[in-house]
Amino acid sequence: MPTTTTLYRLAHARTGDKGNRVNISLIAYDAADWQLLVDQVTEERVAKHFAHRAPTKVVRYLLPKLGAMNFVLDDVLDGGVNDSLNLDMHGKALSFHLLTLPVQVPAVHASQIAKPKETT
Repeated sequence: MPTTTTLYRLAHARTGDKGNRVNISLIAYDAADWQLLVDQVTEERVAKHFAHRAPTKVVRYLLPKLGAMNFVLDDVLDGGVNDSLNLDMHGKALSFHLLTLPVQVPAVHASQIAKPKETT
C-alpha cells in the first residue's frame, strides 16, 4: 500500500526568475526515484499546486540523464521582480512551495527516503 510524503523527501529544487516567468528545476536525490517523479510531478499537478498564483501556462522539460526536470511557469510573479511589491513569492520561495507537493511512494520505500535532520 502506498504512503504519502512530501516531494522534499525525494528531491531538491533550484529556481530562477525573469520578468513575470519563473523556472524551477527539480532534482531527484536518488536516480531510482526518477520515474516516480516523472509519473507524479506533472504539468497539471504543478499548475494546480500553484493555482493561487494563477499561472497562465506551465511547461515541464525532462532531463533524464540528470535525474531532473525543469518547470517554466508564466505570469506568476505579479508582473516581475522589478514591478512587484510581493518579494516573498519570487525565486526560492516558489521552489520551496513546489517541494511541499504530496507524492505517493511504496510503503517499503518510505523508510528509505531522505528524512529531515532532527535537531536537539
